[in-house]
Amino acid sequence: MAGQHTVLIVGSGGREHAFGWAFSRDARIGKIWFAPGNAGTAEVGENLPLAATDEQGLVAWAAKEKPSLVVVGPEAPLCAGLADRLRAQGLRVFGPGKEGARLEGSKSFCKELLVRQKIPTARAGSFQKLEEAIRFSESLPCPQVVKADGLAAGKGVVIAGSHAEAAQAIRQMMAERLFGEAGATVLIEEFLEGEELSVHAVTDGNNLVILPGAQDHKRVGEGDTGPNTGGMGAYAPAPKATPELLREVKDRILVPTLQGLVDLGIPYRGVLYAGLMLTRSGPKVLEYNCRFGDPETQVLLPLLETPLWDLLGAAADGNLAGLPVKIRSGAALTVVLAAPGYPSVPVLGQGIRIGPAQPDSHLFHAGTQTGRNGIAVAGGRVLAATGWGANLEIARQRAYALVAEVSFPGMQFRRDIGHRALPSGGQDRDRAEFR
Repeated sequence: MAGQHTVLIVGSGGREHAFGWAFSRDARIGKIWFAPGNAGTAEVGENLPLAATDEQGLVAWAAKEKPSLVVVGPEAPLCAGLADRLRAQGLRVFGPGKEGARLEGSKSFCKELLVRQKIPTARAGSFQKLEEAIRFSESLPCPQVVKADGLAAGKGVVIAGSHAEAAQAIRQMMAERLFGEAGATVLIEEFLEGEELSVHAVTDGNNLVILPGAQDHKRVGEGDTGPNTGGMGAYAPAPKATPELLREVKDRILVPTLQGLVDLGIPYRGVLYAGLMLTRSGPKVLEYNCRFGDPETQVLLPLLETPLWDLLGAAADGNLAGLPVKIRSGAALTVVLAAPGYPSVPVLGQGIRIGPAQPDSHLFHAGTQTGRNGIAVAGGRVLAATGWGANLEIARQRAYALVAEVSFPGMQFRRDIGHRALPSGGQDRDRAEFR
């Protein structure tokens, strides 16, 4: 029977549009809702007037409509416990409960779990008192990393080049509450040098399916210059993510992490997204995220041959063990198109011109909305142009061919996405990146 399944996707970014795009290619999916979605998601499903953080409204709607599967995209509703409340209504949910989401919601909780499980990571200390934090900082060499413990929209991390800079960052977080209550506790870490890698593992709480390793480009400027962003582009598979490396990541990092959650009595059905630094002594965990990355999702899903419904549904049901997961050969690359002024103060409201579709590529919407005069800019990261093909160079060509079909006043994007893997793409000037 065609079209018998329904899906609710919570979120409004490029990640959620990519989920919807993948589901829409499956004839078994009859209806897709987005809460709240964007201009692009409206083309593959129905947008609901419900914010991703409207827990009460989402639970009431889902309890009434009873979608076959709920996929919670962003970290904030996961950390608030939305998945728990939806499961309490008898719904199938892809996404961890509140306790499991602490992997991302509390950097101190994550670090304690890593240390307990003897998982490779940076030496660190967690503090709730300003003076103790500064004393520990002074005992570490510089550069060092100061992190707000809680969610800070990707901005609560400072790489301090001196003890004075570290002390200033600690005071801003703890005393001045620059990031609100997220900075009530701070984590101070040694600085890890190397190349960053994103590894996503879908899990049902006992079994893991590892997706191709991806690399993001966090800095706004070409050559990895300028301030950090939510991500200006990504590609997969990363050449550094060899089968041997991914086996090491699975054995030394992912399996012990999952076992640590089991030992704590925390069921985890969702994605374990490990942000790793590939150091001279091997991969080490920088952080964990409790949701798919953005823009990594936009390059991982085009490479997934197994239907997304099968993968996420099996994880939600606790039944991944019997699922054969297939990954397509080739590569995918995405380029983020951002608003002028991003990432500090993006300028919004400009009309967007979008040309014809291009082969083996797709334009994923993020910060867009539909108005009286068409589609307009509504967020800092506006669109993600993704291309795929037999190799990374072909994927890159197709992604940038799609970029050429889009324009809006002040549009900014990097022209060197993929430079770590493609020498023609630019030079890697800043090898140590943090979220």
